[in-house]
Amino acid sequence: MKVSEIRQKFLQFFQSQGHTIVPSSSLVPGNDPTLLFTNSGMVQFKDVFTGKESRPYRRATSAQRSVRAGGKHNDLENVGYTARHHTFFEMLGNFSFGDYFKHDAIRYAWELLTKVYQLPAEKLWVTVYQEDDEAYDIWAKEVGVPAERIIRIGDNKGARYASDNFWQMAETGPCGPCTEIFFDHGPDVWGGPPGSPEEDGDRYIEVWNLVFMQFERDASGTLTPLPKPCVDTGMGLERIAAVLQGVHSNYEIDLFQKLIAAASRETGCQDLHENSLKVIADHIRACAFLIVDGVIPSNEGRGYVLRRIVRRALRHGYKLGQSKPFFHRLVPDLVQEMGAAYPELEQAASRVAQVLKQEEERFGETLEHGMKILEAALSKVEQGGRVEGTTLFTLYDTYGFPVDLTADICRERGVEVDLDGFETAMDRQREQARAAGKFKAAEGLSYDGVQTRFDGYDTLSGDARVVALYVGGTAAQTVQAGQEAIVVLDATPFYAESGGQVGDAGVLQADGVRFVVNDTQKIQAGVFGHHGVLESGTLSVGDSLAAQVDVERRARTVRNHSATHLMHKALREVLGGHVQQRGSLVDPDKTRFDFAHDAPMTADQIAEVERIVNAEVLANAPVQARVMAFDDAVQEGAMALFGEKYGDSVRVLDIGSSRELCGGTHVVRTGDIGLFKIVGEGGVAAGVRRVEAITGDNALKWVQNLNATLVRAAGALKTQPAELPERIAQVQEQVRALEKDLEQARAKLAASAGNDLAASAAVDLGGAKLLAAVVKDVDPKALRGMVDQIKDRLKPAVVLLAAGGPDGKISVVGGVTPELVGRVKAGELVGHVAGQIGGKGGGRPDMAMGGGVDLAALPAAVDSVRQWVQERL
Repeated sequence: MKVSEIRQKFLQFFQSQGHTIVPSSSLVPGNDPTLLFTNSGMVQFKDVFTGKESRPYRRATSAQRSVRAGGKHNDLENVGYTARHHTFFEMLGNFSFGDYFKHDAIRYAWELLTKVYQLPAEKLWVTVYQEDDEAYDIWAKEVGVPAERIIRIGDNKGARYASDNFWQMAETGPCGPCTEIFFDHGPDVWGGPPGSPEEDGDRYIEVWNLVFMQFERDASGTLTPLPKPCVDTGMGLERIAAVLQGVHSNYEIDLFQKLIAAASRETGCQDLHENSLKVIADHIRACAFLIVDGVIPSNEGRGYVLRRIVRRALRHGYKLGQSKPFFHRLVPDLVQEMGAAYPELEQAASRVAQVLKQEEERFGETLEHGMKILEAALSKVEQGGRVEGTTLFTLYDTYGFPVDLTADICRERGVEVDLDGFETAMDRQREQARAAGKFKAAEGLSYDGVQTRFDGYDTLSGDARVVALYVGGTAAQTVQAGQEAIVVLDATPFYAESGGQVGDAGVLQADGVRFVVNDTQKIQAGVFGHHGVLESGTLSVGDSLAAQVDVERRARTVRNHSATHLMHKALREVLGGHVQQRGSLVDPDKTRFDFAHDAPMTADQIAEVERIVNAEVLANAPVQARVMAFDDAVQEGAMALFGEKYGDSVRVLDIGSSRELCGGTHVVRTGDIGLFKIVGEGGVAAGVRRVEAITGDNALKWVQNLNATLVRAAGALKTQPAELPERIAQVQEQVRALEKDLEQARAKLAASAGNDLAASAAVDLGGAKLLAAVVKDVDPKALRGMVDQIKDRLKPAVVLLAAGGPDGKISVVGGVTPELVGRVKAGELVGHVAGQIGGKGGGRPDMAMGGGVDLAALPAAVDSVRQWVQERL
């Protein structure tokens, strides 16, 4: 039974039992920002189990793609060297949300395994939690499993409920016992049943885990029965496939055999049992599906994990002798095996291959250099020895060789790595970077007063009291006129720089006192520092001031900020759901937006983004901001940026069709943005693009300036702006024709000059002619033609001509007729002359070119040709 058939039979069975087939969710969890990757089938149903979300069904089944290659759940180091570890795997599961419980869950599992998959009942063993008499009785009395094949698993971690057969979502919350089903491969395989000293052997293999969410655990550890207990099961597709296909390793199932064969084809390794081929076959699945779900190789977060997996695969290819890009060529093979079950893979195949190829090309040189250095270091270390931290750091810092990849290679050689030494070197570099960095004055200020109340969403002016002053980074009681300072107020309409939006500017004033605010920064999370200069008066702690934000500056900033949200949404529509924000800067002049994407935007794509945003602007829809619980916001579809920190309560911004979490200031209606125009697009890092755009009066000025430029250009070419492209094409054609005529005229002049030169300056060397001369006003191309012409006229002959250009560079061309090339080589002749004028040259025996820069030495160099030639004739 093939993997595809096993997957399909599972889903169809549970569908026949009233379950809704739910598609696999993304590998990037949508409802758990604390989780790096989706690592089990229950992740997408987490909020359903906790009661935060409801679905239109109470029974579900899924084949969930999962990754365990980073964070707490990390199997990366074992992949390729064990029978059942993977970075990517598929988890088959069935779920009950307060519907059926233990009886039906156990009955369904047994029926599927013994009736649908037709596994021998006598080969199946089960475990239950030691206190779960209910599950034990169901297995023994209802299903009929003999008592000797039902094993109670107790607490083995020093505390009650600390058992492999007791599951809990977290320290508190839903939890309950679980029952696991094992397959016995028979006495020919070493190992003992679960719970025995030999349980780590391969004879008894766990294939399915049924979790019974039966209790709610509070902070004191007390368990309270849930009013609606639930079921969450998980069966690894690769594991059950190995059992059904009668093999002992997941890498022997049909899916992996096809991928291993593809890896063999691309690396040239013919030994299909080679562990490196297993690594490559495993890693192509993880890498491809991560890219499908919007992850791009980078140096942080999920992108770093992806980069790490890609580079591990490339290193194993390198180990097999493949130093050229090969990994991306496995994508079609993966689509062939899994595209039917996951259509999104087939749809994104070309993009997946492109991203992988770019990463391969980027890392190829690094891998080669790094491996040479590491091999040199390993050659000096004996078995069981250690590679020092300084070597690890050099590989990482200078050559970009990941330390975990180095550790992986060392582990294969039986060599330890000095990770403590590496961290020491890293800390030293961080300290140096911090010491060299230029931090804003607000950082490091000591403040323990009240937090600033921000009123700037609703007003741009207001009364405030000074609660702290800082001069030169030190707390002060007063500020004198002319001093730069930081002012902290109890309340302010000034927005402090955050989330990419720059801080406000404006004035703080009272009778005789005027403080000009140039920037607003946060001293602490809720404390705003107003940076500026006291122009007049004396300012003291406790003073009352009128705060006034620069209205025009704020208006321009909010137009750009609101446009950023619309642009982000439009980029995802045009380029794909993989587009994710990687940084932004919003100020009065522009919005600068960095995002994950692996190719330059085309002119049509830029135009489409502009069209979408300007359509939202023209709709003039009201902008709405709401404060709500983070979980509620995400449930309503608000986009949360990975890597950002959010509190329990968040501000949700609805602008046009965009809904994002944002604490910034915005327009009242989309029409307030005015015109939106993208003015720049380019790459800033691997897999990261940057777009710059302008709005409102800035966009209007840009269009007006562009139009004025077009009008001036059209006037200069005596045409209308609309006809400018055609007129430019005509002028270009005229220029090309004139250049051709000029070239022909120069050739005629050169030919005439060549004839005159041959007649007047050639020297007879006894059966051969020599012409060596400096000519004027001849370009290098014409100079070569002159040499050819003179050779033909004087043959047998040796000819050398030199000409100085207007840029001070000298061109030298030498030619030798066929009768003489056995004794005089044109390349050597040109090299002889060029060497004397600060240059070099070379070429064929009959024709060569060179150059130099020393005009003063040119006459003597040309004069030396006669003796040089005579010596060879």
